[in-house]
Amino acid sequence: MAVLVASDLDRTLIYSAAALALTMPDARAPRLLCVEVHESRPLSYMTETAAGLLTDLGDAAVFVPTTTRTRKQYQRINLPGPAPEYAICANGGHILVDGVTDPAWHARVLARLADECAPLDEVRAYMESTSDPSWVRKHRVAEDLFVYLVVERELLPADWVKELAVWAENRGWTVSLQGRKIYAVPKPLTKSAAVREIARRTGAELTLAAGDSLLDADLLLAADRGWRPGHGELADAGWAAPAVTALPERGVAAGERILREFLKECR
Repeated sequence: MAVLVASDLDRTLIYSAAALALTMPDARAPRLLCVEVHESRPLSYMTETAAGLLTDLGDAAVFVPTTTRTRKQYQRINLPGPAPEYAICANGGHILVDGVTDPAWHARVLARLADECAPLDEVRAYMESTSDPSWVRKHRVAEDLFVYLVVERELLPADWVKELAVWAENRGWTVSLQGRKIYAVPKPLTKSAAVREIARRTGAELTLAAGDSLLDADLLLAADRGWRPGHGELADAGWAAPAVTALPERGVAAGERILREFLKECR
C-alpha cells in the first residue's frame, strides 16, 4: 500500500535556536544535527535520533515536506535521508517536483485566488497602515501569494491580530500568529489542496500528516491520520479532530515522536 506522509517542518520536525529555547525541557540536552545554514550561520536543527527516523521514513513512504516557507527558504534546508521527489512550499502555492516548480499547479492556484479573494496589494496596504513600527520589525510579501509581519511579541497590542483577522475574513483571507510572525494568507491557498494533488499523482492509498500551527489545520483534517505536538498554535487553542492525535511531547521530543508514529503506520 502506497503511503504519503505530508509534514510541516518548522516547529514540527525542525527547530530554530529560538524554538529550541522555548520548547526544549530542562532535562539532558539531546544531540542535535544542523539541517539549515544561511549566510554562514546555523539556523535549524533536529535531533540525531529524528534524523535517523526520517531517513527510515524516506525509504518507507512518499515523504513530502509541506511548508509555508518560500521556495528559496525551503531550499536552504538539507534534510537527512533520500531527497524528496515532491515538496510543497508557500502554503500550497508551489508544488516542487525534483526541486522544480510545477507551473501548471501554480497557474491553477493563481486563477483560484483571483476569483475568490481580495487582491494581495489591498491586504498588504491595510497591514502596513494599521501596524506600528514600534513593534513591527519586517513587512514581507512571500512569492506574491501572501503577506507576513515579523514582530516583537511582547510589544504587540493584544487585540490587533483579532481585529486584523475579522477584517481579513470578509475578504477571503485568514490570519495566523506563529512565534514572531503574523501571516495573512488567502483562504484557498492551502497545504491540503496541494497534498491531495500529490496523492492523486502518486496513487497513495493512505495519507499521514503532522503540523503545529493554524495553517496546518486543513492539512491535518485532510489526512487519514494526523498528529500535532504539545506546543504551537493548535495546542494553545486546544484544537482537536477525530483522526488527529494530540501528543503530550513538546519541542524536539515531539519531532521524534511524530516520526515514530509515521513509521509505525507505514509498517
